[in-house]
Amino acid sequence: MTRRRLVLYLLLNALISVLVSGTILFYYDRANHKTDCGMIETVPTLASGGVKADIVSVTGAGMLTSESVAIQNNGDAALLLAGWKLKDGQGSTYTFPQLTLYPGGTVQVHTGPGTDTAADLYWQLSAPVWISGELVALYDTQNIARTFYRVP
Repeated sequence: MTRRRLVLYLLLNALISVLVSGTILFYYDRANHKTDCGMIETVPTLASGGVKADIVSVTGAGMLTSESVAIQNNGDAALLLAGWKLKDGQGSTYTFPQLTLYPGGTVQVHTGPGTDTAADLYWQLSAPVWISGELVALYDTQNIARTFYRVP
């Protein structure tokens, strides 16, 4: 085998290896796609059809009696939050009850026990959920992440 043929053979072999590896990784990623909140470095807000919900703060992280998440409707239309989910990276999930959040309105989701009102919702947990540095995500009823917030 001549040197030129050997070089062409090696280049072709490398190209095929890259293509096969890339294809396998692409399909593996699609089949095992999970939202890994720890991998997201930016904090985007997704808006669709006038919907713009934002997590504006997480207060009292690690202290059950004062721990809460504030969510604000920064869109131009009323937002029905029934069935939306507030999640952390550890699998904790709060599902919103029947609640309409009007433009400019804010609702506080408290981790501990209490009685729900229009402005304050209670998760009824006996232990705190939020940890400093953790990413909080708000998902709509289609399980689309609408906003993220990194706990200070």
